[in-house]
Amino acid sequence: MKFDVVVVGAGLVGACFARAARGLSTALVAHERPELRFAHGAPFDVRVYALTPANAALLRELKVWQAMPQERLTPVHAMRVYGDDGASVLEFDAYRAGVPELAWIVEDGPLQSALWRSLDARDGLEILAPAECESVTLSNGHAVVGLRDGRALQAQLVVGADGARSFVRGQAGIPATEHPYGQTAIVANFACERPHRNVAYQWFQGGPVMALLPLSGSHASMVWSLPDAEASRVLALDAPALCRMVESASRRVLGELTLVTPPRGFALRRVSARRMVGERVALIGDAAHVVHPLAGQGANLGFRDASVLARIVSAREPVRDAGDARLLRRYERARAEPVLAMDLTVHGLYRLFQAQGGLVSQLRNAGLNLTDRLPVLKNVLMRQAMS
Repeated sequence: MKFDVVVVGAGLVGACFARAARGLSTALVAHERPELRFAHGAPFDVRVYALTPANAALLRELKVWQAMPQERLTPVHAMRVYGDDGASVLEFDAYRAGVPELAWIVEDGPLQSALWRSLDARDGLEILAPAECESVTLSNGHAVVGLRDGRALQAQLVVGADGARSFVRGQAGIPATEHPYGQTAIVANFACERPHRNVAYQWFQGGPVMALLPLSGSHASMVWSLPDAEASRVLALDAPALCRMVESASRRVLGELTLVTPPRGFALRRVSARRMVGERVALIGDAAHVVHPLAGQGANLGFRDASVLARIVSAREPVRDAGDARLLRRYERARAEPVLAMDLTVHGLYRLFQAQGGLVSQLRNAGLNLTDRLPVLKNVLMRQAMS
């Protein structure tokens, strides 16, 4: 079975690349084909993403955005970030910055469903599911992906979109560093007594970080990064106790809360591949990088990886095949700087607010207040985060 590209991993990022790549015969290898059961009026999905306007535009271009229920797409018009001293605050406002919104809050279920339905419109795409990779080897100038059922897929390029513990990355011999944060991200959704007015909130708590993100109606999604032991205790609380704890931690900014989606926990770690490409291999999304969720940029980085790689291989010169080394170097150069910058920024913020001590606390909270008083700097930060 011969293809221009074999994509291993069919999560959001892998499916996005498969949809965006044009003029390429493509195989999408997935452990299973997701059940597209999302329907209008369905319960809120526990996993949500804060997508940048640039990635919302990408999904519109791919005809994915239009296929999602529009009433479940929530724009963020303002954001308030609080320090751990109870007084310092940094505020971002879309109106003052002259943009329609800072981000869009999108649930995983509607996004997955719309993205997978859009794959039916992609000519030259074959979905292999259920299927599992057993090997990735090089032979006569091609990559060969061996599947566990005995099938062999020959390709000019293999795209690893198979997550933080990427099988493709390992088969390509690309080393990666992994650092567990010792934290668990607890996610849950709440009905709120007070309207959120499309404002996203974040609190740094001297190590832990809590965010409340607006959902449709008077609902909010919580992401609370806590030390593992504390997270286990919080996950064991009954619904009323959890609501009272979140109300207290969020200073009752949205009033009384009612749990509408049971909480779930996800272990947090930092993963960084030394290279984003190998011989006839390119890594995208979590296979290449995993960052702390405090800035909500994990999915955004992955979508930009998929978009840039698809654009480069689709616009290749006629003399080059999809796995040409020069094309892959173009992709790596285009993504290396923004990925590294985001990784260092997020990890630096984590370390800064994790550090204990009166002077350190005073300096970081003073930094929030100083940044809030410098509109030019705030606008630069906003533009970077929105791209």
